Amino acid sequence: MKLHGHLDQPSDLTVEELRRLPSERVTAGFNCRTSGARQHLFEGPRLWDVLRAAGPRVDLDTRKARLRYLLTVSGADGHFALLSWAEIDPDFGGQQILLATSIDGVPLDADGPQLVVPADTCGARYVSGITAVWVGPLHEWATATATV
Repeated sequence: MKLHGHLDQPSDLTVEELRRLPSERVTAGFNCRTSGARQHLFEGPRLWDVLRAAGPRVDLDTRKARLRYLLTVSGADGHFALLSWAEIDPDFGGQQILLATSIDGVPLDADGPQLVVPADTCGARYVSGITAVWVGPLHEWATATATV
């Protein structure tokens, strides 16, 4: 998984490396359009902790400035989810969003980590097989996607 964007220490992280970080367990239920209601036990580090360790180039002392930052999480199948910095920041939403390294006790080493958004009732932002997480300000994301 490529961790990049406005970070002091961009990196490529494997599921094994994510597993070495402090992790949390959460049981999350969501509705899947194709298979209905689902509930699983996920384990992995919080996205907030992973990004903090990478040194986000976000002024953490200025609350309003942080609101300009977005996160995109891309999966191997081309699916991606967009999150706001405020969703993970403890001064705002502080959600327990995980980069899961296992589901129901089954390691995800072969498949790659999965984004887990426990507050969502729809499973659309549960990106599996994460290949990249990008962090940056809204204006850069809008410019980059306008040329695609």
